Formats: sequence, C-alpha cells, structure tokens
Amino acid sequence: MGCSDGAAAGGGQLNRGVHGWLVAVLMVMLASMSQAWAAQPGARPWSSLTPAQQRVLAPLEPEWNALPAARRQALARGAQQWLQMNRTERAAARERLQQWRALGAERRAQVRERLDAYRALPDEQQQRLREDLRALRELSPEQRAALRRQWQQKSSAERQRDLQALREQRLQP
Repeated sequence: MGCSDGAAAGGGQLNRGVHGWLVAVLMVMLASMSQAWAAQPGARPWSSLTPAQQRVLAPLEPEWNALPAARRQALARGAQQWLQMNRTERAAARERLQQWRALGAERRAQVRERLDAYRALPDEQQQRLREDLRALRELSPEQRAALRRQWQQKSSAERQRDLQALREQRLQP
C-alpha cells in the first residue's frame, strides 16, 4: 500500500503514514457502508452496548436499528477500541481520519482498491508485507530520505521494472 504525497515528504509522516492509512481506511470504510442494506436478525440492539460505547456512538443512535448487523458489530468493536486508546492514540486516529477525509474521491478509491488487493493476498504474502513495513519503520529518517531520493531519481521505466521485480519476488515462496 502506498502513502500519500504528504506522507512521502517527511520521514515522521512516512513512518505512520502507511499504517495510519490502513487504520483510517478501515475506519472510514466501516463508517461509509451503505445504509441501504437490510437490518439482519441477531444484530446488536442499542441497549446491548455499554454506556461508554453508547456515548461514543451517540450520533448513530437514531439510525442504529436500521444499520446492518455486521456494521453494528464493527461499530461496537470500534467504539470499544476507541475507549481503550490513550489520549495520544486518539489524537493520532483523529489526525488519520482528517487526512482520509481530505483526500479526493479518486484517491480514496485507489486506497480502497489497494486494501482490497492486500486482503486478497495469501496470508504468507500479507505477512511479508507487514514485515517489510516494520523494516521500513525501523530505518532512520535519513535512510528513508535516501531511499525516497533514489526512487525519485529513477525514470518511470526503471520504477516499473523495479516494481515488477518486487512483485515477482513476493510470489516466490
């Protein structure tokens, strides 16, 4: 999954950019699912939420019963995760959500497509990507900047060749 132009500009932003986009995409995808889905039996009623979850989800109370069961479950889990976050984590989550909202519709569609492609990968390939991301995060800002400069200096053809080689490496066991 790529990162935004803003994330590519600064080392600190790059560090949380890719992971942040994943979290933001998940949050926004849950929040933007169609309300046209029919509510399913067995969905969590509002009264089954804890008082703390109800406070977090209060803006959704009027439409809660019309939401699909899967969305209600996801929102309840998200509210619980929110409640377990500390102040710093909540601030970071708010920032990622603002960044997501600031993206144009086309860019959000690209991110969703990449997330779908990631989810379609076998577990082993997903694991390799997560390991690669961890390794990238462990690089110093200077090392990330050097990698970014090297990438930016390559021609479009060189970039495509390198990307293809990386894709082929990922397909190997």
